[in-house]
Amino acid sequence: MLAKDAVGRYGERVAARYLTERGYEVIERNWRGTRGELDLVARQGETLVVVEVKTRRGTAFGHPAEAVTRVKLERIRRLTGEWLHSRSAPRCEVRIDVVAVVLPRSGAAQVEHLQGVL
Repeated sequence: MLAKDAVGRYGERVAARYLTERGYEVIERNWRGTRGELDLVARQGETLVVVEVKTRRGTAFGHPAEAVTRVKLERIRRLTGEWLHSRSAPRCEVRIDVVAVVLPRSGAAQVEHLQGVL
């Protein structure tokens, strides 16, 4: 389990760096709500972007983004509302993205960014 946790944490660092390099401002990492966790909360201009990060060492068991089910998206939506309420955030556009990270045996991580996944 520790190796899996380490892979997930590494994938979140890769995703945060990927987003930052593309002009996003990461404002929160691993925010814990009452019913789960938001991996990353970022801003892209005036848009608040909640990012679910999925990392795998390969695709033998499917692409990482396939692990983001409708049930998981509903949970992320509820947590996003909780995050906004906890911050007394002003009204703004909100988007949920998925960043899928594949870590090959050698070479750089492969990153795929899916925007507005609802």
